[in-house]
Amino acid sequence: MGEGALKPGQLLPPMRELANELGVNPNTVASAYRTLRERGVIETAGRRGSRIRARPAVTARESIRADVPAGVRDLSKGNPDVALLPSLRDAMAWAVERADAEPVLYGEEAVEPELERLARAGFDAAGVPDGPVAVASGSLDAIERVLAVHLKPGDAVAVEDPGWGAMLDLVPALGLKAVPVAVDDEGPLPDEVERALRGGARAVVVTARAQNPTGAAVGAVRAAELREVLAAHPSVLLVEDDHGHGIVDLPVHVVAGTSGGPWVFVRSVSKGYGPDLRVAVMTGDAETVDRVRGRQRLGPGWVSRLLQQAVVRLWTTGAVDTEAVARSYGERRDALVTALAERGVRAHGRSGMNVWVPVGDETGVVARMLYAGWAVAPGARFRVRAGAGVRVTVSTLGVGEVGAVADAVVEAIGEVGVGRRYE
Repeated sequence: MGEGALKPGQLLPPMRELANELGVNPNTVASAYRTLRERGVIETAGRRGSRIRARPAVTARESIRADVPAGVRDLSKGNPDVALLPSLRDAMAWAVERADAEPVLYGEEAVEPELERLARAGFDAAGVPDGPVAVASGSLDAIERVLAVHLKPGDAVAVEDPGWGAMLDLVPALGLKAVPVAVDDEGPLPDEVERALRGGARAVVVTARAQNPTGAAVGAVRAAELREVLAAHPSVLLVEDDHGHGIVDLPVHVVAGTSGGPWVFVRSVSKGYGPDLRVAVMTGDAETVDRVRGRQRLGPGWVSRLLQQAVVRLWTTGAVDTEAVARSYGERRDALVTALAERGVRAHGRSGMNVWVPVGDETGVVARMLYAGWAVAPGARFRVRAGAGVRVTVSTLGVGEVGAVADAVVEAIGEVGVGRRYE
């Protein structure tokens, strides 16, 4: 397969037939097929046999996109509004001056002490349980490290569906099995999480706010329901991703801390301060954080203290008016959801910078939107079993443009067939 002799979608021989051909025990072939399936290389459809996956597990879902011609407004990439990001010049210069005066050398602490203090204070204010602090290179890096130190290939992970495409890529790339869990505007459905855990899921990943692509945010009632579900499964790892910190005006409702099981809570600076600031802070139970730190020491060692110090400077100088940023995204997002509702189209966008529009034929809608001058992201990037949809990123959308986008969506749905409309 690695040499390309077997093509995507190609049917593999039955296990007994292959065992006879190779002169090995059928159990050996069964074990090999199971390993390939767990690593996302092949897929099995019962009596229809096993096939090479159409997309390898390491192929990023970001590749599922339409080319954006010149002159088309791109609302598909999920990036923050550059105008709302702070200048990094002063913060980086301050960090460099500190590094010149006191260079960070081998053997020193991996976490900048002041960043640890500020992060812990932020966690305390949000009601996150007490725990040590670690630093990773963004939310996905933190989540990968946590899953890697807790799980083994073949273990199942409950993931949101629709959910973050990178997360849906990461799980099979680690040799894990993704168990899709449906979401609504309040986050993962408790019954769905319970089903996944009863089915053997060893971990569950929950987005606290600004869920990608739906904009869901876990409310107080939903958080309590999820805590109750997890309390019955104390060995299950809980990962909470608050990547929307700094761009969301809704409070965070923490799920972790009552089940007695392993947990982590992750916050990234990417959305509010810049994607190239590869810094995320995390806390969790002492054993989990210690495992992550220990494994990190054997790889990159630490996240650059220069970047950590730059984040400290940004946080302490108030470089970003987080309330104004959240309000700006909220106005654009709410305006689009309202405009679509007025036109009879159901849309979701409770928090963050994205709006999710369920549709009947996402490929057709994406194509029609391009023709109308707007690029949106196809829902296939974000879903496993969830219904079709498109994601619209509002970060570069002017309020005066909202009506035109809503009209284009309505026309695109009408052109390709029946969409999902309010009843």
